[in-house]
Formats: sequence, C-alpha cells, structure tokens
Amino acid sequence: MSAGADAVRGMAPLSAGRSARVGQAAARPLTRIAMWSGPRTVSTALMRAWENRQDTVVADEPLYAFYLARTGIGHPGREAVIASQPTDWRTALARLAGAPLPQGVAISYAKMMTHHLLPEVDRVALAPFRHAHLIRDPHELLASYARIRTAPTLADLGLAAQAEIFEAFGGPVVESRDLLACPHGVLRALCRALGVPFDRAMLSWPAGPRDSDGVWAPYWYDSVRASTGFARWRPPAGPLPARLEPLAERCMPYFERLRRYRISAEGEPDAAGLRRA
Repeated sequence: MSAGADAVRGMAPLSAGRSARVGQAAARPLTRIAMWSGPRTVSTALMRAWENRQDTVVADEPLYAFYLARTGIGHPGREAVIASQPTDWRTALARLAGAPLPQGVAISYAKMMTHHLLPEVDRVALAPFRHAHLIRDPHELLASYARIRTAPTLADLGLAAQAEIFEAFGGPVVESRDLLACPHGVLRALCRALGVPFDRAMLSWPAGPRDSDGVWAPYWYDSVRASTGFARWRPPAGPLPARLEPLAERCMPYFERLRRYRISAEGEPDAAGLRRA
C-alpha cells in the first residue's frame, strides 16, 4: 500500500465520548471492507465518509501501482504512484488483509477500483474481505469520464470485473444516485448490510487533503478536497457523446446485473434480497 494508505490518523487525547467509542470498537471483531467501483462514481467521497469515523482506517486504491506497472498505461503522476505502493498484487492484498489495525479501530475500508483487478490476480486472495459495490449508470459515468479520457474502453471502466467479483463474493450494492439523493438512509443501510454500526460522522467531513490520499490526489481530488459532505445528485453537465453510445450499451448488462440487488435507503434490496456467494 502507499505511504498515504497505511498512514494512521494522529491519536489526540480522547474525550469521554470518544473513549467510549474506542472501547466499543475494541470489543468488536475486525471488519475489512473492500468497496469496489469504477471511475466517476463518487468513490472518493464515500471513502471520506468512512474515514471520518473514529473506528475506521482507509486505504486508497491499493492496487493502483500494480495496475500501472503491469499495463504500462500513462496516467498523471504515474512514476510517483508506482514508487508509492507495492507493484506486486500479492504484497498489496496481503498487507490489506493482514496488517494490524491501530488501537480502537475495528474497520479497515479499502477503496478498490475494479479496472485495477487484472486477470492475473488470484481471486482467492480476495476471500478475506467483506465486499461491497458502488455503481453508476454507464451513460452518466461515460458522459463524465469523457471529459478526462476521450476514447475509454470497457476495460477502463471495470464493469465486467465488478460483475465477476459480485458473482464470486456477493455483497451489498449501492447506486451512486441513491447515495447522493439520501446519504443518511443509504449509508445506514450499507452499514447494516456490512454488519457494522452506522455512525452519523459519515454524513460530513472537514474539507482539505488527508494523509491517506494517494499521491495521485493532486490530479484527481480537487472537488472532494473542497467538499464537506455528499453533494446533491445532478445530471452530467453535457450529453453523452454519440461515439460513446455503443460502449454505454455494452456496459448496461453488467450494470443492470448489479443494480437488481442495490440496497434502498430503507435498507431493503429492490430485488429478492442481497446476493450471497
């Protein structure tokens, strides 16, 4: 993992209330969450929400350096990313699954990008995690993503890999539009589905950078660093370019496969219950 991903927030003197919460966290079994998403899905804002809990530490895209090193793709800050994290997926996932957590911390939350999960990664290595999924309508996703990359591919979006992970491990599914429409209700439902208590601290956070941000944050995180909570949902600023319509249609079966199991703000799936592997 990156130096940022395994950094731990400074331990300030505990108030009576925080001492109680730390004690409660210490009494709970450890939960290691892998939250899978593609790009442009409010995944970084969701990571902020989890990091604002006192009982949680986060890891920011721990397979990013591996992905860049293996594919040769040129991303902003590529060499700095590769230098900041293990480039061997075995090392990255072993650390994520087995690293001891700080005192008072019961939850490890990893922001996992589905397109970073290349075929060579042994899926057995994902077994230690409690998996969850964040999805977005491909038409909205591509309309936003097209401002960054003019010719994205299906592999860039990671939807096929996400469907594969879901089939293997199940887990709750959150649609980004639902999350932005009702953060409190969806986060409460997500926590319940993951077997952890809901914490109202997830609803807002201080603006600014975090030690846990990946070294790529200066290129990608301006909006989330300026945020103090989840923004209201709004449609993309522009229409989907016609050249990307065929790609959006290729993405739809994967999206619809997961969307059938998305949780609602009331905590009940829209389909016949959460899928379990």
